Amino acid sequence: MKSRLGLLSALALSLGLATQSPAADRGPVTNLPLPRFVSMKASEGNVRRGPSLTHRIDWVFKRRDMPLEITAEHGHWRRVRDRDGAGGWIHYSLLSGVRTAIVEEETLELHAKPDPASMVVARLEFGVIARIDSCSIDWCRLSAGGYGGWSLKTAIWGVHPGETLD
Repeated sequence: MKSRLGLLSALALSLGLATQSPAADRGPVTNLPLPRFVSMKASEGNVRRGPSLTHRIDWVFKRRDMPLEITAEHGHWRRVRDRDGAGGWIHYSLLSGVRTAIVEEETLELHAKPDPASMVVARLEFGVIARIDSCSIDWCRLSAGGYGGWSLKTAIWGVHPGETLD
């Protein structure tokens, strides 16, 4: 029986069917979940090809509060990507844990309650960056330009589908 279990385990590993350990979903430096969302703390940040100052700068993010998704960690560096999938390595000091989202629809209506039948309290245009105040399974409370209201998660980029925030 032991050899049969060992054979099944070996087969599962060789086929890649074994589940990842919980540690594989955590950053080796911070022990925070990967991937996760953060935002740009700085108004400008160099995005490099690798995790050090010796690596070439591929481009520069120039938008404070822009949401970014961290996909890897190495020392003081974080590999990030934006909503278009562009990214690279950026120094952690340029990032903030403040959660923001970017509007993905031409016009996004913010509602007074997390209910599509509730009153519309504001409209945000495509590309507007809003602060995420909280999220339930399907809705997020956003604030931008002095206005606040609820939006469906599917209309924004900066929060994972099943993620909730208090």
